[in-house]
This record gives sequence, C-alpha cells and structure tokens, in this order.
Amino acid sequence: MQQRVVNRWVTLAVLCLAVFCVMVATMIVNILLPTLNRDLEASTKDLLWIVDAFNLVFAALVLAAGSLSDRFGRKGALMTGLVIYIAASALSAFAPNPEMLILWRAVAGVGAAVVFPTTLSIISNVFPDRVERAKAIGIWGAATGASVAVGPIIGGAMVEASEWGAAFLFCAGVGLITLGLTIPFVPTSRDPEVPRLDYVGLVLSTAALGTLVYAIIQAPERGWGSPASLGDFGAAACLLVAFGLWEAHVPQPMLDVRLFRNLRFTAASGAVTLSFFALFGFVFLITQFSQFVLGWGVLEAGLRQTPVAIAVAGGSLLGVPLAVRVGTKVVVCSGLVFLVAGFYWVSTCNSTTTYPTIVGQMMTVGLGMGLTSAPATEAIMGVVPAAKAGIGSAVNDATRELGGTLGVAVIGSVSLSVYREALADEITNPALLEPARDSVGAALAVAARTGDGGIALAAQESFTDAMEFGCWVAACVCVAGFFLALRYLPNHPTVPGAETAPDAPDTAEAVSADVPAGAAGLAVAAAGDVDLLYCTDCGSPIPEAAPTPAVAAAR
Repeated sequence: MQQRVVNRWVTLAVLCLAVFCVMVATMIVNILLPTLNRDLEASTKDLLWIVDAFNLVFAALVLAAGSLSDRFGRKGALMTGLVIYIAASALSAFAPNPEMLILWRAVAGVGAAVVFPTTLSIISNVFPDRVERAKAIGIWGAATGASVAVGPIIGGAMVEASEWGAAFLFCAGVGLITLGLTIPFVPTSRDPEVPRLDYVGLVLSTAALGTLVYAIIQAPERGWGSPASLGDFGAAACLLVAFGLWEAHVPQPMLDVRLFRNLRFTAASGAVTLSFFALFGFVFLITQFSQFVLGWGVLEAGLRQTPVAIAVAGGSLLGVPLAVRVGTKVVVCSGLVFLVAGFYWVSTCNSTTTYPTIVGQMMTVGLGMGLTSAPATEAIMGVVPAAKAGIGSAVNDATRELGGTLGVAVIGSVSLSVYREALADEITNPALLEPARDSVGAALAVAARTGDGGIALAAQESFTDAMEFGCWVAACVCVAGFFLALRYLPNHPTVPGAETAPDAPDTAEAVSADVPAGAAGLAVAAAGDVDLLYCTDCGSPIPEAAPTPAVAAAR
C-alpha cells in the first residue's frame, strides 16, 4: 500500500514536469519578444502571431486531443505529444525569419495540445479521492507558476550567454528528459467507451477560432470598423454558432455542451477563461514595458519577474485546499478581486515607478491568478467522471488557451491601436512615424538611427498609455469573471451529472431519500450511458463501492 502511494506522487512529479515543459515555452517567448523584434525585425503583428500561433493551435486541437487520449491510451498520447513538441521546439531555434518561427510555434502547439489534457486526466485517474486530487491539482498548478518564473530567467540567461535560439533548445531538452521519465513512471489508462472523433466539430472549432484571432490581430492595421474586419468578425460568429448547433445535435460530439448545464462547470470554465485572457494579454505588454520603457536587460527582466511566479505557485498550493474547506466560490471570487486590484495598480505604472512598487503589483496579480485558476480547475475536474477525465481536462485546457489566445490578440491589438494614436500626436514627420508605428522597439530603433531622443521618449510614453489601457481591459474582464463566479459557481460540489442529464435530479432525490446522510452517502448520477456511484459530500466517483439496496432499487 505504501509503495502504491509513493508511485502516485512520483507520477505526479513527472506530470508536473510535462506541464512545466509546455508552459515554460510560452513564458520564454514572452521575454524574448523585444529580442525577436530586433534580431528578426518582427513587427508587433508578427510578435502577436509568434505568441498566438502556439496558443491558437493548442486551443483548437486540445478537445480532440483529450478525446483521442481517452480512446487510445493517455500514456501513449503524452509521449506522442512530447515527441512533436521536442521536434518543433528544436526547429524553432533555427528559424531564419518571423514566418518560419510562427510555423514551428504552431507545430509545437500541436504537441502541447496532446500533452496538457493528458496530464490532468492521468491525475484524475491516479487520485480518485477528492482531497488527494485537490492536493495534486494544487501542485500541478504550482508547476505552472514555477514556469512563470523559470521561463523568463532561462530565456534571459540564454539570450545574454548565447542567442535567442538557445532558449528553444532548452525547451526541447526539458521535453526530452520528461519523455524519458514518462516511460517508467507514468501508468496508462483509457476509456473504452469514448465516442468516435467528431471531425466536423474539429473543423468548425478550428475555423472559428482561427478566423476570430486573425480578425483581431489584423484589426489595428485595417481598422476595427472596416468592412474587412467586420466581415471576418461576422464569419467567426457564424462559425461559432454553427459549431454550437452541431455539437448540440450530433450523437457523439467533440464537446458535450450538456456539461455547461452544470453551473459549477460553466462558472468555473468562465472564470478560468477570463482570468487567462487577462493574464496572457498583460504578460504580452509587461515584458515589452520592462525592457523598452524601464530599460531592464533580458536576464534582469526575467529575474525581476520572479515574485509573480512565487505568488502564482503559492496561491495555487493554498487555493485548492481552501476551496475544499471553505468553498470554491469564496476562493475563486477572492482571487478575481486580487486580479482586478492588481491590474488597476499596474495601470498606474510609468518610467519612474520603483521596483518595490512593481513587486507589490506582481505579487497581487500572481496571488489572484493562483487563487482563481487552480480551484476553478479542481471544480471542473470534479464534475466529470474519471473515465471521461481526458475530455474534462481538455475542456479545462481549452478554456485556458482560448482565454490566453484571445487575451493576447485583443489586449495586444487594442493596445497597439492606442500606441499608434498616441504616437501620431507626438511625431508629425511621416517618414519617421511610419516605421515607428510598427512597435515600440521599432520606434527606439528609429530614434537610435536618427539620434533623436524625442522619438524614443514619445514612443515610451505612448507605449505606457497603451499598457495602461490594456490593464483596464484586463481588469474589466476580471470584474465580469467575478460576477459570473459570484452568481453561478456553487460553493461546494453537487452530485456530478445532476444538471447535465434530464432525469438526474429525480434520480438523485430518490436515492437521497433512502441513503443515510454523511460522508459515506452515495448517489447515482447519469454519466453518458454509464451509471456511476458518487459521494454526495465530496462529489467523487466511487466505482468500487457495492450498491446499497436503495441504490440498486434506484438503478
């Protein structure tokens, strides 16, 4: 028995390394943005795509990947995803231009889409008890927080010691180590009754997300109200509606929209989506602000961002046990309040802001993120039965990546529009304004070439205005998440499936009338075509439990 417990936690350590492997790539790319702007002559639009190519492919494929891992085996899926990720990361290191880097980042997103949901689904199967699962998910969330710190530090160190490509080789190396540890320490599992892959749903979801992100990123160049932009937004809306209608009526959907009838699932998913929307958009701006406006070096910027990672990790470790004890609603809403306060505080930053003040801002944002995302993730995973953990994990991951993708696209694009408008008020010479409009890095290059310090000052002030507006957008999004969680997120788990199956409430009531109250109370809930036993207090499936006479009668 002791050996089995040890193995579970060793498995968790390997899965956390896999999560770190995927997440560190995103953080490394963010700290490299100013360097890529200079070395590859990447415009702000290029930088948006370098970040979002990974996130977009991840978000588009993660649902299908979760379903495939359930069908064919989660360990095999994890290893396959790691191989794709390793190869794409290594090739990214040698990209000669922004276009090739965007391509390889998209391929790396394919690997990440396979890896990420597999980690959570294995955790759900290895830790069936809710208390232990909560601890495991808290540690899993802390691994994400660690990547927030290590990514920028490693990226900065690689750039200063060698060149930006070395950072991607580091990602490939970590992936290779993870692959080697997966073989002996990660068990395999699968759901033999998983439905066939929904190809139409996959195509519709990919097309909808791709069209939406493309429209947002192109909007500053074409104009938000231009016919081309409005046409793309309209096409994205039609594709999203078509996807929703298809998933609601197809017998075996890629995304079972009935899950969203469970308010715990819907509110938790919404909280994760909106918090990652705000965080990813904020990180996209703050890494450029720290280097271009505050003048920090690449490694210095990475080291100075350590407080936010410590706060994310601490909030994740603290948040999930707190959610089990005092309620998910209380913890998630508190986290969103911290996020709103943090983004408002960051919006007051300028070139004279002291580092102790910035530390306080980062700690506030990081703590809010940890208290929001990890407990909400635990709430999502507690709704779906263990056999369907892959698709449940995939939905959780899709909400993260969808939020992050749109956050970078929306906040980045809106801020670029603000930057360009503010810069046009300061620079009247069209020959100087045109190249400076691409990005703050391009403007500083113009200032260095011409020896005009006024251009540099104007660009820095314009970017500060843009970041302030972006932070306000992030704060408003978190306010919306707060009210969503406050209104719809239950404080404690309800019987899984009670809100997703039409006859579940009656079944649950019938069982509750005959089954003794307390921690050992059992209830029957419909989960697809399979009836499972659930603990009425913790919400965890109890497949091994023998049914009581009342339960047998209810069946």
